[in-house]
Amino acid sequence: MSNPSALVQKLWNYCNILRDDGLSYGDYVEQLTFLLFLKMADEQAKPRFNPPSPDGLRRAGKPSPVPPQFSWPELLKRDGDELEIHYRHTLEELGKRSGMLGVIFRKAQNKIQDPAKLRRLIVDLIDKEQWSNLSADVKGDAYEGLLQKNAEDVKGGAGQYFTPRPLIAAMVEVIAPQPNQSICDPACGTGGFLLAAHDYLAKHHALDRAQKKKLKSGTFFGIELVDSVTRLCAMNLLLHGL
Repeated sequence: MSNPSALVQKLWNYCNILRDDGLSYGDYVEQLTFLLFLKMADEQAKPRFNPPSPDGLRRAGKPSPVPPQFSWPELLKRDGDELEIHYRHTLEELGKRSGMLGVIFRKAQNKIQDPAKLRRLIVDLIDKEQWSNLSADVKGDAYEGLLQKNAEDVKGGAGQYFTPRPLIAAMVEVIAPQPNQSICDPACGTGGFLLAAHDYLAKHHALDRAQKKKLKSGTFFGIELVDSVTRLCAMNLLLHGL
């Protein structure tokens, strides 16, 4: 599926089912974040997601940051109460890890109490897509669409989660970031300003190889105090290729 709006609609249609169980939009986006991270880590560990080398051979996938006992296939093989217990244990254990795992899963909780609906979300919705094959624009735009829908549903304090993108674009245009600068957002929310600064640099400057590498890792810094918002920001940046 290459259409971000269609992908958002597909993901959002399932949220309407879960809302009957009392799950908020924010809770749903958070659960999607956990499951997407596990699915993509599994995909990227497989050889078929790596391009062939000059000799025509596909190299092994990159090592998954997720321990095997908490990997995506371990979720797929379970059902019912066993799935719910294993998923809860997975979130708890990954939240104790360092690095990106800790950022994504810190204080994570399973908010989907019905194992049948959790199973359907995993098998019918997330597993049916090859997320690593989708372009960064499609994945990123789809996730941004979910963040925007979530913000529209939050009656108070929505600006913490989602500043209107035209406003962000106008501010970045005024600041006009330059290559090789460090760019920091001291209250980064879900990362909209950082992404807009990245897009501005890529659009307005002919970057050399070293500058492109620095743009991917080492240019952008964000500060966010709320764990749940921090994980949304990290996932947003990851899906956009940062």
